[in-house]
Amino acid sequence: MGSNDGGAEILCIGTELLLGSILNGNARWLAEELAALGIPHYRQTVVGDNADRLRQAVLEAAGRCRLLICTGGLGPTPDDLTTATLAEAFGAPLEERAEVLAAITARLAHHGKPLSAGSRKQALLPQGSAVLPNPTGTAPGMIWTPRPGFSLLTFPGVPSEMRAMWRATAAPWLQQQPFSQAVHRSRSLRFWGIGEGNLAERVDDLLALANPTVAPYTGAGDVTLRLTARAADAEAADGLLAPVEQELRRRLGHHCFGADGDCLASVVLQRLRQRGQTLAVAESCTGGGIGAALAAVPGASDVFLGGVIAYANAVKQGLLQVPADTLERHGAVSDPVALAMAEGVRRCTGADWGVAVTGIAGPGGGSSAKPVGLVHIGLSGPQGSSSEGVRFGASRERHWIQILTVGEALNRLRLQISD
Repeated sequence: MGSNDGGAEILCIGTELLLGSILNGNARWLAEELAALGIPHYRQTVVGDNADRLRQAVLEAAGRCRLLICTGGLGPTPDDLTTATLAEAFGAPLEERAEVLAAITARLAHHGKPLSAGSRKQALLPQGSAVLPNPTGTAPGMIWTPRPGFSLLTFPGVPSEMRAMWRATAAPWLQQQPFSQAVHRSRSLRFWGIGEGNLAERVDDLLALANPTVAPYTGAGDVTLRLTARAADAEAADGLLAPVEQELRRRLGHHCFGADGDCLASVVLQRLRQRGQTLAVAESCTGGGIGAALAAVPGASDVFLGGVIAYANAVKQGLLQVPADTLERHGAVSDPVALAMAEGVRRCTGADWGVAVTGIAGPGGGSSAKPVGLVHIGLSGPQGSSSEGVRFGASRERHWIQILTVGEALNRLRLQISD
């Protein structure tokens, strides 16, 4: 249509998104994929499982954009309205696709389930649309051009299914279409131990660049700089990114702990793996958060030996052999206790490195001498042991103090084992 701006839009469907019951990670992932394909993306919309509002949203998008990516509402339940509503919006009859029905029936039979009326509904697609196969689920999507100059793709809301369908079919199809205006390449640099404001001051001239762009994002204690370059091809875009990344790393030094999919846990594990060394943790205020972060990284078991959650002083004494007089003289939240915990877990597991945390996560339990947000982090390794306190601030919520403690502990170990 003449009013279309040539860009793409994302339409996410599901009342659970509006209620905040689940995080809309699909929109973020799709936005990154569209950028990588060089397809301009101008708007995102969320609507609930309501046929009238969905129809209105789709028709409005059809008047604005050339490409609409829809997620959600393709399942077997009565509130899965997407396919039927899209067909009605553009006046196309639904038709049952024999190959889709056969695939659904076979997948259900493999799991010992019969074909229900709801499951059969998933084989209905608008006349003139092409099937967008779902290799991991029962709900197929579609690729459809219901009007000249306007195409839409539909995906289930299940992230793993959507991503598999995108990679196998949608992305190759989009690469053959005239939606792309350039190639976009992105690179994310990740930082710990420097606030967004301080970081921005150091690189303010680079934040003003037009191509590549450099944009800061604050996360759970870390800051990310996302670099995005636009060029005629991937090689040219990478050539624009490289010198800016090099300059950012030079200016910000040890604060940069990784890039793209790196996290503090994965970086620590990789560096210890390269050294042939192992790690164990002793945790009080984080309740296993450091261990969980490490265990979430695939392949962690060749480095991470295990840990002790030692909330009670009796556990600190019994399992980690923290001396009773140390606890009595300094209190559980102190450098001497954090140090003894790190040495104790290293000793009882045989690890090369021990990391320990003890602190006051709140909201109660603080005092003027030891306020909420005070955490002591102990490290014990081949070259000796050390402990140091950090204050995250009493105004922070308990959950945030725990998250920041996990990150700070891993970052201190990262700096200790940096080559």
